[in-house]
Amino acid sequence: MQEKITVTRKTTESSIKVTIQKGKLAPDYRKKIRTPHPFLNHMIEHIAWRAALNIEIDMELDEFELVHLVTEDVSMTLGRAVRAYIQKNAPEGYGYGIGIIDEAQAVAAVSFEDRAHLDFTSAVPYQEFVEGIPAEELITFLEGFAQGARCTLHMDIKKGENGHHIWEAVYRAFGIALGAALSENPARKGLTSGVAGKVIYEVSDN
Repeated sequence: MQEKITVTRKTTESSIKVTIQKGKLAPDYRKKIRTPHPFLNHMIEHIAWRAALNIEIDMELDEFELVHLVTEDVSMTLGRAVRAYIQKNAPEGYGYGIGIIDEAQAVAAVSFEDRAHLDFTSAVPYQEFVEGIPAEELITFLEGFAQGARCTLHMDIKKGENGHHIWEAVYRAFGIALGAALSENPARKGLTSGVAGKVIYEVSDN
């Protein structure tokens, strides 16, 4: 088991603590994913399972349990935790995955190059709401992760009819791609997955 990485994000609207640990999943791992929205927890559970990444989430809201607020803040914090893990360890840095369940299929690819971008496409229409969450917020989660982790994430829904299955396929694919990106490769320690290698910014007031 790798050591734990914990990131806390505080604003006037929310306080979120995300802890991640690569390796064998804890028997009660799903119970440690605690946001106010069960279907969002279920989607994050798929990421944890497919990536072999223990994810713990604790969240306190100042007043409103707004779906957009929860989704965006949680995803950015999770992304920031993964970025910290990558900076501290020696992962491959990029990965690809195909997620399927019954009739639904999605394909994901992720690359950690200090570039925040989500490219999302779908070959099929999907329901506006699934299990009480707007579909756009499930996309917001992926976008927030890309921002927090500063990664490029491509997601393509290939097929599907059942709304629940479509989003399960998406998050399974993401988890598989993330797991591949976090696999060990000592030769890449301190580098990004692109040929640019290590990105260094120097700021001066001169």
